[in-house]
Amino acid sequence: MKSVIWKTQDGKGRLNDWYDRFVDKIETEVSETIVPTRYGASHVLVSGLENGRPLVCLHAMRTGSPFLVSEMGPVLKRFRVYAPDLPGQSIRGPEIKLPLNDNSLALWLIDVMDGLELDQVNLFGVSWGGFLARLTATTAPARVSRLALMVPAGIANGSHLSGLMKMVFPMVRYKIRPSSSNLRKLLLPILSTWDDDWAGMIECTLRDMKMDLRIPPLASDQDLEQLTMPTLVLAGENDISFPGRDVIDRLRGRLPNIDVELMPECKHSPPTTDAFREWLGDRLSQFLDDPK
Repeated sequence: MKSVIWKTQDGKGRLNDWYDRFVDKIETEVSETIVPTRYGASHVLVSGLENGRPLVCLHAMRTGSPFLVSEMGPVLKRFRVYAPDLPGQSIRGPEIKLPLNDNSLALWLIDVMDGLELDQVNLFGVSWGGFLARLTATTAPARVSRLALMVPAGIANGSHLSGLMKMVFPMVRYKIRPSSSNLRKLLLPILSTWDDDWAGMIECTLRDMKMDLRIPPLASDQDLEQLTMPTLVLAGENDISFPGRDVIDRLRGRLPNIDVELMPECKHSPPTTDAFREWLGDRLSQFLDDPK
């Protein structure tokens, strides 16, 4: 079968191995469920506090749900986390690439929420998942009680020239000579902290996962002004993909109920440290528990 996600059967196996490896990192018991959607069956990881309030979490592009959930240990002690694998962006996601210039992805996520019997949720999205979270909140605001975005795509983009210099040339060099040294040079502009497992997983995706070069379109001012629910935005100070100051400047004044924070020295991929995980858990809990 020809796939829109993996290149070869052997590559599919390696991608699944990394997926399972990160599932094993999750600190609380994990269950899996399949829910029907208009675009086919969709896989969801469920973990966290058994009777906790639901928090739907959306992962970044070319990763998968356990890669996000494994970084959310403190959050799992306070919430029931539902993490679907996104279409075309995860080895366990639906085998389809949905358009980015309409609400197809949002309709998919609404179907997932319906399948999980979640009427209204707190929604947290990272990077590409942040784009989908914002799109869903714009499409169906009544389904999202609170919206949290971290290094979100689709708000403000970085310089194409700067991105070319910092990522494309190192990518070409790595493709020609895929050494550990060239992998490190490729990833240093986007990783806030070095992590061997994350680097190994990304190396696997570079070898075994098909490229999707589409960039989520920027939300219109009208789209943003529809986000009337409480919204938290955590932006990276040194994010070359979606510069934190530009993201915050665009959102301030357009969202009526917004809480923003510029994460110091944070690149596009936030730190993978216990200290950052604790901080994120506290920051999300503070926002989600706010009675206002």
